[in-house]
Amino acid sequence: MTLQQLRYFLAAADHGSFSAAAAALLLAQPSLSDQIRRLEGELGVPLFTRAGRRVVLTEAGRILRPHAERTLAAAEEAADSVRGVRTLTGGTASFGTFGSAHQYLLGGLVQDFRRRHPDVRVRVVGQNSVEVADAVRDGTLEAGLIALPVDDRGLELRPSIREEIHYVSADPARVAAPKTIEDVAGAPLILFDARWGAVDPMRRQLAERAQQAGVRIEPQIEVEYLTAALDLAARGLGDTVCGLRVLAPRGLKRRLHSVSLAPPMYDTFAFVTRRGAQLSPATRAFMAVAERRVAALGSGD
Repeated sequence: MTLQQLRYFLAAADHGSFSAAAAALLLAQPSLSDQIRRLEGELGVPLFTRAGRRVVLTEAGRILRPHAERTLAAAEEAADSVRGVRTLTGGTASFGTFGSAHQYLLGGLVQDFRRRHPDVRVRVVGQNSVEVADAVRDGTLEAGLIALPVDDRGLELRPSIREEIHYVSADPARVAAPKTIEDVAGAPLILFDARWGAVDPMRRQLAERAQQAGVRIEPQIEVEYLTAALDLAARGLGDTVCGLRVLAPRGLKRRLHSVSLAPPMYDTFAFVTRRGAQLSPATRAFMAVAERRVAALGSGD
């Protein structure tokens, strides 16, 4: 028994004629008649009997009619429940970001998306790229924008832009020349993402570079948020490392000075999805807007 058969059955019952029902449904009459015969064959009872040039419901047909009406109504209600997701007049975009995205990317990204799709809800989470990668892998999030490197098992990564990591200090004398990893290891260092520690992508890069040089990175102060690390550095309590984009929105360039590492070190950002996963229309649309925003950042627009 199919929804199509029930729809043909009800049309014939309403019009009292197979030919009239077929005309209303823009079908050839043999197609409609064949489907009704198939339905009768499956049920094992006739649903119509002829009365002159018309057809009328048998007792079995009269019993089936309200059930068919309820079934088609339920199917239509089910289709309506997801139609908004398909047409982007509903649903939720589910996305994760690296921790500092709210400093210079997230606000404009969400604003751009909501202008295009005002009826779609937005859920953006993430304090660290490792957290986002894990959430995408286990299906808690559909997609994200993260900093590399991360564990990429079960994930599809599409590298995007790079951002140079700078050594940042309130003391101009401490940023007079590019900083080697030995300089960083010996500095009064403030590092953020304390909860993630050695698995944080930027810390992994520092640790690998330090290991090759035979030194250790041991921060004097660890905090959770980059904004806190920058505030402490601006107060002269130590130095930190970060991308330059986070300094401009907070006006910290007037209080903090920066210099490249030697050799230069970069955060590489990548869009991440679960391997083989089909994104919802809402998240797919959000990804498209995010890709344009990130590309604009990379070009300096």
